[in-house]
Amino acid sequence: MTAGPDGRGDDGPKPLGTSLDAVSRKLGMRDARGLGRLFSHWEELVGPAIALHVTPVRLDAESLVVAVDHPAWATQVRQLGEELLDRVSEETGCPRPGRVEIRVRR
Repeated sequence: MTAGPDGRGDDGPKPLGTSLDAVSRKLGMRDARGLGRLFSHWEELVGPAIALHVTPVRLDAESLVVAVDHPAWATQVRQLGEELLDRVSEETGCPRPGRVEIRVRR
């Protein structure tokens, strides 16, 4: 086992922030704060009307996955697709996802 810079072994416990940053970098983001901004600023990003019916589920380099509460909102999100992806990239600091994936909740 090799010791890391903090003297711990590589497979030992790590601070949560460090682990989240590592996962976020694998997703193409600078750090975990991008994901936090997406979820905590969602209403500001999409507006209050959309935020009531559309929630982010997952973000990775390939797609932004959102859940909608009615098929009509799926149509609205499709129409906003490119603009929404641009906003998400700006807000999170991650590379722009290639597509929006929409899931209609029952």
